[in-house]
Amino acid sequence: MASFEESTVPQIADQFQKLVDDFFAVQCRYESAIRQVKTKLENLDAEFQMRHRRNPIHHMQTRLKSLQSIVEKLQRKQLPVTMDAAISFLTDIAGVRVICSYLDDIYTVARLLLQQDDVRLIRTRDYIREPKENGYRSYHMIVEVPVFFSSSKKNIRVEVQIRTIAMDCWASIEHELKYKHDIANPELMQQELKHCSDQIASTDLSLSTLKELILTPNADPDANSNTSAGAEKPVASDCRGIPLG
Repeated sequence: MASFEESTVPQIADQFQKLVDDFFAVQCRYESAIRQVKTKLENLDAEFQMRHRRNPIHHMQTRLKSLQSIVEKLQRKQLPVTMDAAISFLTDIAGVRVICSYLDDIYTVARLLLQQDDVRLIRTRDYIREPKENGYRSYHMIVEVPVFFSSSKKNIRVEVQIRTIAMDCWASIEHELKYKHDIANPELMQQELKHCSDQIASTDLSLSTLKELILTPNADPDANSNTSAGAEKPVASDCRGIPLG
């Protein structure tokens, strides 16, 4: 009769190999979804630049969760460690981070992306209007896009994070400090991070105001709210008639 070790080790090895094989099979789908969302955003940015002579998107970053990260998250959620479970329950396997220069560009980019008829919104979390306790600010969306392959179509979910340059700088520093375990006074560090976050939020608002003054130096600050009766302010639109900002 085979011992416990002899009977279970091959089984565990087979399960692990299947997980690895499934991961690489699924990886192609998520990489394709990332490229599709990134291309959509690049096209919107280029069109916006053509019409408004500036880019709402400063730069973008993409990421695909590693197999180790997927396994750890499934275990934390007490879910089966399979790619089927990951696809069903994890919404952040694929991610696109959009960095904008100005605060209002965040909502412009989000609106333009969601107006595309093949982008389905799953969930939004506005950490700008409602920041996390530690001061984290960003606009998060889970979207679903169709990805076409040779013999099938898959609807893939992608997490889109949109933030300003200043918010991204703060988030990078906070992420780095979070994993340092030799900080003498972690409570003070958290207080200072929160204080910096509040200052960054104030700076972002000031920069947005400055941008409006530069782009419309002779504009009446109340013009948008006090349009004369019967007059319509011209609005730039895309090829389908959707307003661009």
